[in-house]
Amino acid sequence: MIRRLLETLIIEAFEHHRIESRIKTSAGDYLRLEELVNKALSCTAWTLGRNTKRALPRLKSAGDLSAHSRRYIAHRSDIDRMHSDLRVAAQELVLLAGLK
Repeated sequence: MIRRLLETLIIEAFEHHRIESRIKTSAGDYLRLEELVNKALSCTAWTLGRNTKRALPRLKSAGDLSAHSRRYIAHRSDIDRMHSDLRVAAQELVLLAGLK
């Protein structure tokens, strides 16, 4: 769910700034999370904070383990360790998306 939240917030931020074409394929589909994170980190329409810049790749990596590894199951302690990363990244993306 964390992966989905980040993906949605990044898309919302690009849409809010009316630059969603930067994160779509030629067929009009949104890019994968890895590419969305990279585009968000390098976007010139906003400046992400230092903590968010560090948090996004870590959150993406942790989400990949749960989503793509057949033998990895995230435990509560794994989520607890990501709490501050998730909070700082989500809060900044919510503001950039104009959702608050």
